[in-house]
Amino acid sequence: MTETDYREAYESEHLKCAELAARIADLEAKCDDLEWKLGRIKNNPLWKASKPARNALHWAIRQKDRLANCGGPRGVLHKINYKKREHEAMKQFGTDSFPTPQQAQIERETVFPEMVKISILVPLWNNKREYQIAMLESVMNQTYPNWELCLADGSDEEHSYIGEICREYAARSDGRIVYHHLEKNGGIAGNTNACLELATGDYLGLLDQDDILHPSVLFEYVKAINEQGADYLYCDETTFKGDDINHMLTMHFKPDYAPDNLRANNYICHFSVFKKTLLDGNELFRPKFDGSQDHDMILRLTDNAQKIVHIPRLMYYWRCHSGSVASGIEAKPYAIEAAKGAVSEHLKKHGFEHFKIESTRAFETIFRIRYQILGTPKISIVIANKDHVEDLRRCVTSITEKSTYDNYEIIIVENNSTTREIRDYYSTLLGYDYEEALRDSTVRTKEQDSAGEQDGGVLTARGDEAAAAPIKIVVYEGTFNYSAINNLGARYADGEYLLLLNNDTEVITVNWMEELLMYAQRDDVGAVGAKLYYADKTIQHAGVVIGLGAHRTAGHTHYKQHRQNLGYMGRLCYAQDVTAVTGACLLVKKKLYDEIGGLDEGFAVSLNDVDFCLKLREKGLLNVFTPFAELYHYESVSRGLDDNGERAERYNRESAKFREVWASQLAAGDPYYNPNFSLDRSDFSLRIHP
Repeated sequence: MTETDYREAYESEHLKCAELAARIADLEAKCDDLEWKLGRIKNNPLWKASKPARNALHWAIRQKDRLANCGGPRGVLHKINYKKREHEAMKQFGTDSFPTPQQAQIERETVFPEMVKISILVPLWNNKREYQIAMLESVMNQTYPNWELCLADGSDEEHSYIGEICREYAARSDGRIVYHHLEKNGGIAGNTNACLELATGDYLGLLDQDDILHPSVLFEYVKAINEQGADYLYCDETTFKGDDINHMLTMHFKPDYAPDNLRANNYICHFSVFKKTLLDGNELFRPKFDGSQDHDMILRLTDNAQKIVHIPRLMYYWRCHSGSVASGIEAKPYAIEAAKGAVSEHLKKHGFEHFKIESTRAFETIFRIRYQILGTPKISIVIANKDHVEDLRRCVTSITEKSTYDNYEIIIVENNSTTREIRDYYSTLLGYDYEEALRDSTVRTKEQDSAGEQDGGVLTARGDEAAAAPIKIVVYEGTFNYSAINNLGARYADGEYLLLLNNDTEVITVNWMEELLMYAQRDDVGAVGAKLYYADKTIQHAGVVIGLGAHRTAGHTHYKQHRQNLGYMGRLCYAQDVTAVTGACLLVKKKLYDEIGGLDEGFAVSLNDVDFCLKLREKGLLNVFTPFAELYHYESVSRGLDDNGERAERYNRESAKFREVWASQLAAGDPYYNPNFSLDRSDFSLRIHP
């Protein structure tokens, strides 16, 4: 390039940046203006006085919406009845889940090949008498006998009864309870590390002084150690209030190990048990992360672990009371900065730089992590299309006008369109007559001819009249096959990344490509998917679960929930690992796409995206859903719903094939969807057994 060329290129890029800055400034100004107007409304005396009437009106509207969403009054009654049954089902996770005397005896007498010793560490400080006794009783009642309870007590003179209680229990524990009173309280970290000095077990477990263990939790853990070689274990948990664990507040049914979830949210939390050698000579809790010392520890130890096992049973009861984190993070505000620091150190250890960690609207310690985009790799956006000019125009326009990432190309794969309107639109995009060029024999090259009989050539935008973004139109002349169409488009992609995108989508988030790319660029990630909404701003896609739905193939979680919904345990507010994402908006490295062989053309319409993601998972890669890349998806506008006639039969055939190909994975269950959840519903309702 000459100096003039460089100058022109620089000026062009400078102009783009200036235009982008202007657009952002305009949006910020509009936001400020709207915020000012909203403030005036909220501070108006009449507005304040009318609050009760508005609340009543909003309640009536919500009931109307619920009637519509549930399918009318009968649907509402069905939902109410289901919730009643679900409430009854909750009882199975409290004391009803405790082993019968007969079962407890069987567990006590079970001899495993490895009867590992588990040292349970409990730091003590000014605990309530009744809480102390309840915790000790829950350990004494364990059906697995080879445990050790290590107590380091930093309580003051006023709480000397703690030592008296502990010594009393130690005297009747056959030496399994070890108590030590500390000269000085060292905080959670210091007191726990003091417990560690007392421990002689092969495995270590962490228990809070005011919480309660299920009687069979150690038995289940040792069983998993013997059967699966587990070196790090955790279970499901619930908060409870008062003295009765059956008064459960929030039941947390967790996914299996998911590193992106863990970075954003300490979902593992309780009850962690791990092999002592994972410490590798390091201290257990680090004082600089007091308040979030468990998150720091879990990040470090899971990095070292070879086999992390989740026991999908509710076996830890977290007491909610004034002063506990379970009652609200405001009880320990310093925990927020500690958690950010722990995650930051973990990310640096894994080679990440220039990231940003922010609290989300779900909770102060549930994080949005912004990773640095490495370079400006080219993204090839592949869009299948047949007619539907308005849908395609809306999609393409939203990409070109809203996207802040500019190194991309758009590849439209044309499939037997018949309308004059779409041909005219293609001409507009290309900057020359589409039909005339298509008739021109020079359109096809020798390479294109050899690519396959369904390939009708490729047309590339040129000239000043073409669209702002590079445009290619690839002609697919066969019958509709979503997989084959996208595979053909991928062959003409020049980008390092492929972004499969439905023509009935519309961009909402201006940095949507960056949000997807920051995950797709990682070596451990396969496919990345966005958060998609229907036109009414309810959720169409927020991650895919295999086995979910009537066909027991795959389904979307949080389906039809409102855009502002936080999701189950805040899961709509942070990027997370999922089994699959929808092909309606899916970003993947092109080399991975080619290695997998693209989409399986045996799945002509449905489940090709899930099949593709499962193949990526078989390669040991993570698939990620991010809620921070948002688009509208006017689902099935282009081809209708697969609900009757020929389409229903085709879906049944493809579902049967999917169940056959992925039988073992379906039988094992989705690792990111707890087996205690219903497979008939997408709202994380409990599975209700007949």
